[in-house]
Amino acid sequence: MKDIQKRIDEMLDELKNERDELKLKLHLAKMNVSEEWDKLESKLEKLEGKAQELGEVTVDASKDVGEAAKLLGQEIMEGFKKIAKKL
Repeated sequence: MKDIQKRIDEMLDELKNERDELKLKLHLAKMNVSEEWDKLESKLEKLEGKAQELGEVTVDASKDVGEAAKLLGQEIMEGFKKIAKKL
């Protein structure tokens, strides 16, 4: 009977250790994803500004602004995909 109790206690200790390690990893992952999310939010705001600029510039300048907006949009999408993989 004591042997069974000892094995159960050992199993519980192992499970608690594993839980604590995973809890820490989850916390760190949340922090990492949160930082990436904040950066992407900032870039998205910048892209919205570029879109507004696009409506206010001449045809020649609009090509440059449009290209910059396209690149920024692609960068944001890649960031979203990266975060999605982590979830």
